[in-house]
This record gives sequence, structure tokens and C-alpha cells, in this order.
Amino acid sequence: MERTYKSWRDWDKPSLQKEYTEETPLLGPDGTLLAAGWARKNLFRYDRDAVKHTMRRKEWDFYQISDGRLMLQVSFANISLGGYASLVLVDLRQGKTLVSDMAPFVGGKDRYVLPARGDVPNRVSFRVGNALFEVDTGAELKTIRYENGDLRCEIRAEIPAGLENITTVLPFKGFPDRYFMTTKQNCMPCEGTVRAGEQSWRFSKEDAFCILDWGRVCTPYSLVWYWGNGSGWIRDAEGEKHLFGFEITWGIGDESQATETCLFFDGKAHKFGAVDVETFPKPDRWMEPWRFVSEDGRFNLTMTPTYDHHSDLNVLVMRMHSHQVHGLWSGSVTLDDGRVLEIRDLPAFCEYVENRW
Repeated sequence: MERTYKSWRDWDKPSLQKEYTEETPLLGPDGTLLAAGWARKNLFRYDRDAVKHTMRRKEWDFYQISDGRLMLQVSFANISLGGYASLVLVDLRQGKTLVSDMAPFVGGKDRYVLPARGDVPNRVSFRVGNALFEVDTGAELKTIRYENGDLRCEIRAEIPAGLENITTVLPFKGFPDRYFMTTKQNCMPCEGTVRAGEQSWRFSKEDAFCILDWGRVCTPYSLVWYWGNGSGWIRDAEGEKHLFGFEITWGIGDESQATETCLFFDGKAHKFGAVDVETFPKPDRWMEPWRFVSEDGRFNLTMTPTYDHHSDLNVLVMRMHSHQVHGLWSGSVTLDDGRVLEIRDLPAFCEYVENRW
């Protein structure tokens, strides 16, 4: 099976990793993309009214919470044709979906407008039918709520002081007004409860972490991507405890100006180069070890899979097909100052997605 994306191993030269350190507009008045690169917080001013291809505009706030045993996904998406609020709770050890709830809507063009930034204080509160999606983001705490009938969820995620993220803007060659902009914010210890009828499940901030996947995009019809992410407590060579995380995404758009790859150590971002998997897992190697290789050698981790959270939503001309593979990650990574961190059995995931939307 051939790869359906261009790997860094096919590139003529390394990616530039252009970093933005001051605010800049994302789009011009005619909808043309003005900025491509990455930042340690969202510095790209987003004006959704400047997007000319409004039916290609897609916006989402996605939260994934995991402690290595349970995984919770709470999300809201507006993809112009429609959208949804949803909650999914999965038992990663048994490979079983415990709760699944979705409240769809039709015609989302100018309804349910999400915030123009995800990493600053803001409030979102939407009702879709009987479902409530609500997120209060402060300077130090993010509270995520979802309710529908006898389903109740509340998660409180801590935002450590000075926490950096990676915000990336990727263009698409041949499409001057198309882009893929996301913020991935890791390393938020969290706690909370999901209740469905008489059943309940609890997360503790001792071992549960929240990741924000915030997206504002205007894309071509077909997309392929990998997304891998993890957070956890690790100990250095002296035995001291540190908050660690990583973000790896590739295969989307033109990555010549930046790649969505970053380490997080005690809240600070450490940028490295493009990543790929040593062996393409499609079509039937999802549960074999995934060895990740980066162009600069700074990301050298292998995931031993434990569960493939596979989903396939296929409706008329739209398809969202995903293998989100969870497992234990081990190996080494290198920080900006040259320090090498040894990683052992960190619970994390990597997904491979093929979308038509």
C-alpha cells in the first residue's frame, strides 16, 4: 500500500519552521492567506467574514481527556453545511465505547459562531436540541460541560502559568485562499465526572490530561492527515518530576514553512522538524508497533498499540474515516538545549484520517 501523502523523506530540503512572535492578520480583504508558519500561542488574527469560500469554512473546538484507561472526547463543530455537538467515552483497556451522544444540526454557516482564538479567556455556550455544549476558559482553569437528558459531564482542566501551545497555519499549493489553522494545547491536568443514568466515571488530575484541538480551516474537498499527541508526568535523570507532552501532525497541505511538531516540557514549547512513521500502517498494520522518525532525529519514539478506536462516518458525498490508535510510547526526545529525555510507557495516541468534507 502506497502512502497517500508526501513524507519529509520525499522533500528536497528541510522545512523552514518559520516562527511568528507578533500578531499578524491571517487573511487579506480578498480572502487570500497572508501568513504561514507557527507560533507558541495564537498570534494569527482570524476574521471568519474574510473567508470567501464560506461553504469550505470549518470551525471546531475539540477536547480529548485521557488517563490511559478512559478516554473522553467532547466537541463542537460547525462545518458550514451543518455541524454537531458530541460526547464519546471509551474504555481503552476493554476497547469498548461506554457512552456516545451526538446532537447534529443542519445549516451552520452563520450559526453557532465559535471564538476567534482558543487559548485566551472566552466562553462558549450552545444548545443543539436538548444537548448543551459549554466551555468556560479563564486564565488558570478551563471548565468543559456537556449535558443531554440523563447524560452529564463536567471536566475542570488546569492551565499552568505560562503554558505555551503550538498554533500552526498551513497553506495549500495552488489554492491561495485555502488554509489549515489549528491550536494544540497540551499538558492540562484535569479532573471531573461523566454520568449517564446510574453509571458514573471519574477522572483525577493525578493522571488525567486534557488536550485542546482548536481548528479554523478552509480546505480542499479531500484531506489526509496523521495526528499524534500525549501528555504526562515524567522523571528526569535526577528523579525530579516534570510535565511533558508532544504534538505531531503531518500530511496536511504545504509544510515547507512549518510543521505541526512540538515537544512541551514544564509548559514551554520546543520546536523540532517533520515526522513520519517508519512503516505505513494502512491497510492492516494498525496494531503493529509504530516507529516515528523525525527529519532532525529529535523525536525517536515507538508506540506499542493497545486499542484502535476506529470510526467511519459515510454520508452521501461526505466521509470521515479515522483510525485513532492508542498505546504506550517509549524512546527518547531532544529538547532545544540538547537535553535528551527518556520516555517510558507514556499513554498517548496517533491517528490516521482520510476525509471528504
